Amino acid sequence: MNLSRNHRPLYLQIKNILKDRILHGVYPIKANIPSEPQLEKEFEVSKITIRNAIKELCQEGYLEKGSGKRTKVIRNTATSKLSTWKRFTELLVEEGNQVQKQLLQVEVIMTEEGTEPHQLFGAQCVRIERLYSLNNVPYTHYTHYLTMRIGEIDQWELNAQSLYEWLEEQEITLAKYRDHFAVAFASPLVEEKLRVQEKTPLLKRLRYSYDETDEVIEYSEGFYNTGMHSYIVNYNV
Repeated sequence: MNLSRNHRPLYLQIKNILKDRILHGVYPIKANIPSEPQLEKEFEVSKITIRNAIKELCQEGYLEKGSGKRTKVIRNTATSKLSTWKRFTELLVEEGNQVQKQLLQVEVIMTEEGTEPHQLFGAQCVRIERLYSLNNVPYTHYTHYLTMRIGEIDQWELNAQSLYEWLEEQEITLAKYRDHFAVAFASPLVEEKLRVQEKTPLLKRLRYSYDETDEVIEYSEGFYNTGMHSYIVNYNV
């Protein structure tokens, strides 16, 4: 796998990739991750680079070094500044599912007058399109619109980690979000990507993510094929 040759150390890039795999169930809880030689071969890096990545994940509580050369997953939930609730992805992974994600497109667009992105961000914004699959079957489609404040996006890095973690690394702190849910039809393009029949009712989620000054940083539209799996919100009281 080719890594991004930007200013970020290679071991941190690998750490983010391994962490993302843990959070999405590719490496299940209590299972061993691939051996160090396997990871060295996959990422084409040195032994010390792999060991530094694993060391970081052990310190963050995701991995535990066992006897011999094996390293076990001991936690597969993320810490979030937005909420103490479990993320929907975490609930899916806890049930034994694997969640795969695909970054479809990243671009700067001119917004149309009267649309929500135009009202929130003005004439220009960043548009990110992502597709999530549940056990290799398309399940959720997201379109994210972000303020131009975020600057240049490294697509490789964004594909290797969650959008919200990437924003935090850009020193943009999200303080809260607001979600709206409805049943709606998706556009023909989204229906095609989710492999659903025309005019299939889907769960639609609109999200507004705010920084500490109450400025909207991200607005997103998500469509869920709940015929495959119900959407779950877990409230901790």
